[in-house]
Amino acid sequence: MNASQQNASLQCELNTRVNSVLFPCLYTALFLAAIVLNCLAAWIFFQIRSSSTFVVYLKNVVVADLLMTLTVPVKVLTDAGVGSIPLRAFQCRYSAVLFYTTMYISILLLGLISLDRYLKIVRPFGKCFLQRVRVGQVMCAVVWAVMLSLALPNVILSNKELRVSSSGRLKCSSMKSKLGLQWHEGFNYLCQVVFWGTLGLMAVCYTFISRKVYKSYRASKSSSVTASKRTKSKVFVVVGVFFVCFAPFHLARVPYTLTQTRGTSAHCWAQNQLYLAKESTLWLSATNICLDPLIYVFLCRVFRRKLTATLGRKPMANGGLESPTETSTKQDMSNIVHFNKSHELSIH
Repeated sequence: MNASQQNASLQCELNTRVNSVLFPCLYTALFLAAIVLNCLAAWIFFQIRSSSTFVVYLKNVVVADLLMTLTVPVKVLTDAGVGSIPLRAFQCRYSAVLFYTTMYISILLLGLISLDRYLKIVRPFGKCFLQRVRVGQVMCAVVWAVMLSLALPNVILSNKELRVSSSGRLKCSSMKSKLGLQWHEGFNYLCQVVFWGTLGLMAVCYTFISRKVYKSYRASKSSSVTASKRTKSKVFVVVGVFFVCFAPFHLARVPYTLTQTRGTSAHCWAQNQLYLAKESTLWLSATNICLDPLIYVFLCRVFRRKLTATLGRKPMANGGLESPTETSTKQDMSNIVHFNKSHELSIH
């Protein structure tokens, strides 16, 4: 994007009337729900020992969701036009970068959870090295380190002098150098690969899980129709929520990013339409911080029991020290060998 193109792009005033009224209200409601749900999830999870890779991944998802949640108030203030120009600059340089980075960290961790559940179900009597707790911790550390390292240039290269538009608003793209715009575009392409690759991995893993459990139910001569419906419902919750939350945003993000990095004044109307589409789908993606706790309830038996005990103010059996690994292994074996007794899929 040369200087003339960038100046032309800056002259295009985005229509933020809807964004400054509707979305701050939506994000405020999202923040209030997310902070309660994720603080509760964090309080429960960090009372559970990290004795399985599954729990390690879920704990990291909670941390990512909490960090993402904490960036929402800054977005609310800047979108509503309440915050100052320095606050908007802070949002562009730091807060927004953290928002997106933690979102993709969460996406990658959900992919690792899918792979972990696949290995647990298809190999219930053996343990792959990927299911070792230490390996899980290392993989989480790698995910955090790689994503934060790739996002850091978006902070460093947003180093240009603040240029406020005629309407008094600051566009984040105006803060980026030429190299910063190129990195921003390339990072967005990488994020597309991360999302669609993770979605494909999840679809494959949960398809094989469904087939494995369905065949096991039929082999045990249990009520395979009921079992199949329950299996499909849990698979749908995980993959369906993931797709509905993130797919629309990733379809809208690339065209919008191109208007930021390569746009001209001739495409001002298109910029406004893509801006509205990006903001709408971004809010939909952000709702995942409220929906992730549903995954904890559906997939993690230890979390479900602890939550029930907490809400009912009743002590957990065995003093709450039940090993997630032992519980998971026993139940997975039961699902495969003794389905006629349980008639339930519990992927924990």
